[in-house]
Amino acid sequence: MSSYRAPWWLPGRHLQTIYGAVALRPAAPPYRRSRWETPDGDFIDFDHLDGPADAPLVVLFHGLEGSSQSHYATALMHALAHRRWRGVIPHFRGCSGAPNRLARAYHSGDADEIDRILRHVAAGESVPPFVAGVSLGGNALLKWLGREGTNAGARVRAAAAVCPPLDLVAAGAALRRGFNRLYTREFLRTLKPKALAKLERFPGLFDRLAMEDARDFDAFDDLYTAPAHGYRGVLDYWTRASSKPDLVRIAVPTLILNARNDPFLPAAHLPRAHEVSGSVCLEQPEGGGHVGFVSGAFPGHLRWLPARLIEFFEAAASERVAAGPVPIEPPAMG
Repeated sequence: MSSYRAPWWLPGRHLQTIYGAVALRPAAPPYRRSRWETPDGDFIDFDHLDGPADAPLVVLFHGLEGSSQSHYATALMHALAHRRWRGVIPHFRGCSGAPNRLARAYHSGDADEIDRILRHVAAGESVPPFVAGVSLGGNALLKWLGREGTNAGARVRAAAAVCPPLDLVAAGAALRRGFNRLYTREFLRTLKPKALAKLERFPGLFDRLAMEDARDFDAFDDLYTAPAHGYRGVLDYWTRASSKPDLVRIAVPTLILNARNDPFLPAAHLPRAHEVSGSVCLEQPEGGGHVGFVSGAFPGHLRWLPARLIEFFEAAASERVAAGPVPIEPPAMG
């Protein structure tokens, strides 16, 4: 069961998806930016919400072409600031406003990148942080949680994934149909120029004319995302990067929140209780769209989602304290 109910004045999956992102985006709180020079010769930019040194920390992994300015990110950071918690938003490569240095960028199944970032963050913390991931970031986080199993508890107190596209083959099919093609067009509006800029620096990375002609994720991911990140093609990427098969191996308290009317992933492909481990809480409200979750009388607000995440983290932390702490492993060197 879920406490979320879409407001009567905001009907339908598409309005519930678009309205919050367009009309209700809060101004970002004051961030402090830091840059981590990664061992592979690239960099990752972090935007920090500072607070008391002993306050809980929430790490937020954003969605496709998102950033610390995304509506869900600013809403969560304001909620954390109100509670005097700390937050940090790592930007996937190429999403911080500066192009990254390598031919690679980021993708839905990059558990290795999640691991690198969490090890880096954990190096400065006395207790593990809470971690949330939205959409693409949620899928990558779940891949990492499933891969790590019980080992994830050394770097994560509890986790939450918001509207993760758990079955990328189903999501890809949904995004090429009907009104959903507008979402695809909007994503490709920024993805294609970024990829073409990489082609200028890395000749032969893909076929320019084919990229310029790409009209859906099938073509874009087959031309660039899959080969640039070690996959044989789009189907291999979508199949192996989907997090749904990994949910049975998650061993830390994890909330997976998917609206059943999310246009990016049909409800028929959402997981059921027997497809997840006992550490996973499935929450599937009837409404909300894709990372919408607008609440209240018109014009509405975005406070429900941050409150739900914080509520889950606090409950998970209370149970963990009763069971005893899990020590942090030292970060890997190099």
